[in-house]
Formats: sequence, structure tokens, C-alpha cells
Amino acid sequence: MRKTFLALVLAAVMALTMVCGAFAEEEAAIKVGLIGPMTGAAASYGTSVAQGAQIAVDEVNALGGIQIELNVQDDQHDPETSINAYNTLWDWGAQMIIGTVTTGPCVAVAAEAYNDRMFMLTPSASSTDVIADKDNVYQLCFTDPAQGTASAQYIAEHELATAIAVIYNNADTYSTGIYQTFEAEAANLGLNIVSVTTFTDDTTDFSVQLTEAREAGADLVFLPIYYTPASMILQQAANMEYAPIFFGVDGMDGILNIDGFDTSLAEGVMLLTPFSADATDELTVNFVAKYNELYGANPDQFAADGYDCVYALYAAINNAGITAETSTEDACEMLIAAMQELEITGLTGTMTWDETGAVTKTPTAVRIENGVYVGFDVNGAETAEATATEAAAE
Repeated sequence: MRKTFLALVLAAVMALTMVCGAFAEEEAAIKVGLIGPMTGAAASYGTSVAQGAQIAVDEVNALGGIQIELNVQDDQHDPETSINAYNTLWDWGAQMIIGTVTTGPCVAVAAEAYNDRMFMLTPSASSTDVIADKDNVYQLCFTDPAQGTASAQYIAEHELATAIAVIYNNADTYSTGIYQTFEAEAANLGLNIVSVTTFTDDTTDFSVQLTEAREAGADLVFLPIYYTPASMILQQAANMEYAPIFFGVDGMDGILNIDGFDTSLAEGVMLLTPFSADATDELTVNFVAKYNELYGANPDQFAADGYDCVYALYAAINNAGITAETSTEDACEMLIAAMQELEITGLTGTMTWDETGAVTKTPTAVRIENGVYVGFDVNGAETAEATATEAAAE
């Protein structure tokens, strides 16, 4: 029987008093590792995940009972460094891992974790390669195929473009995977792709790609890429006075937080993301307020992913009966079984998992207006609720 639990947790946190907290019987802490880029070009992702996860850990620990100790390791968005981070966590005695945050490192670490029988729940590594043939690796984010397909469907349903250009990173599994499913679905829907250009991790000059898109008459440019190259593309497009609709995916979330980036360049940019900080449900409002208080900024989707990862593990730990004394290998098998029985409603939507580790939930579109995200539902209507759903208990 599936269980939805976040509303109960939220209510408990709100009702908790200093007295009951002081007298709650605490258990030895369950050791949870977190791997992601805390430095380097993708640091915004890892930092957000770690900060969101820490808020959830603090809430869980304040309840008494199950306690969680979180150990965050920096992988610099580099597979080799990520394996080193994994080994550090293994030596520390981690019983499970949140991570890794980005796809390339996650693929590398997942192979090690599979051999060692360490359970992994990645907040944001969305390639199907992450979970392929690994029964112990689960995803909290929707997959690359879902993003590519949903993007094409959204563009078609709302008639956003008559001619589409695509710029993607052919050296990156994440970007390539989304492009491939976008291209397939665009063909099914009769979308007119007039230009497809690529780049690599080292690219900083996008004039060739943008010139080809403009000369081909593209009135929408699809960017299945991360926020750093996206920011360069937006700047260079503005310099060229080329102003199509730019449509991205969840890797572009974080673009508004880049130091020195002129957010007016992102005005009108659309992207798919499972979370919008302007949602008005109680869970989101409380999370945004707490995140602002602690970190002085609005949380992005990655912060919400980190938060939801902790609560997903918390529910699975509860249901499986895992304790601080449970071995890493035993915890792995217990979590595999428990995750397939969960249904949770969190900041990033209502989620269930199948035996492959893939999550089921629906992406939602947002548009950047005046330096903030404005939520739209999957049918294109503006909505105050955006992507977050009020937590409810079954």
C-alpha cells in the first residue's frame, strides 16, 4: 500500500514545541552522503541541492526519533573526482547516498555503488544511463526522454514557433539525450526544425550557432543545456540583436543566480522545471521562507530536489525499519523494496517509482518575467500553484 507522508511531516514540524523536542528520544544517526559540484562551473546545482537537503535534515532531526547525519562531498562536476568523493563517503560509513547531482559523475559513481550495494537517490541526474541495469540507483527528477518529449509537445500545443533551431552539447550525455527525444517527438508532431548545431564543454563563442539559427529563420531556439553556456548564448544573441523565443529544460534552472549575469537577458525565456518558488501551497511557502532566511535567496528546482530526496529517504527508512546499525548492503536491499511502495507529494510534485528506479511525475513550464519564474501548467495556463502540489495524506 502506497503512503503519502509529507503533509504529516509538515504538520508535525509546525506543531513541534521546544518542550517536546527537548524530551524526544533520539536514535543514533543514519549516515547519508551527498555528492555534487560545490565548486566549479556547475556549483550552483550542487550548492542548491546541499542547502535544500540540509533544511530537510534539520526538520527531520527536530522531530526526534530517526536522526540523519549528512556528509556533503564536492565532485566539481567531474567523474573521477566524484568517484573519489564516493570513496570518502564509503570510508566514512555512509549507508546511502543522495547524488550525484549531475549526469556524467552519476553514471561513474553508480557503477561503483552497484558493485558495493550502496543505495543511491539522485536529485537531478536525469539520463536513463544513470539507472540502466542498476537496481540500486533511483532518480527523483524526471528523465531526459520525458523532458525532450514534453518540450516538443509544449511547443507544438501552444504553437510557439514556425521554425525551430536547436543548440546542444554533443559532449554531454544529458544534453544529447534530451535533444534526441526532442527531435523524435518533433518529427511526430510535424514541428519544423530548421537548424541543429552543437558545441562542447570548452565552447565560449556561440556566434556560429546563433548565426545559423538566425539565417535559417528560427523564431524559437531550443536549448537542452546547462545554465552556464545558456547565459553565454543569451548574451551573444542580445549582442547580435537576435531575439527568438529561447526554450530550455531543467539544466537552465539557476541561470538567474549566476554572479554578474544580467537577468534582463533572460526575460521571456521558457523552461521545464518541476518546481516554482512562487507557488502558494503551504509546503512551498514554508520552504521558500526558510531558504530565504538561511541563504538570502529564492530556492531553485535543485534546492527543492535536495529537500525532496531527504524526505523520500526518510519515508523509505521509516517503512523499511532501517537504523544506524543496519549495514550499507542490507540498507540497500531494504530501500530498493521500500521505494517501490512509496507515493510522496513534495515540493517537486507527486512521485512514485518503479523497479527500474525511474520516477513518475509531470514536468511543468515556467517563464522568466522581471527576473523571477512565473509558473504555467502543462496546458499553458498561468497558475499561482505552478508545479508544487499541496501535500496531502492518504
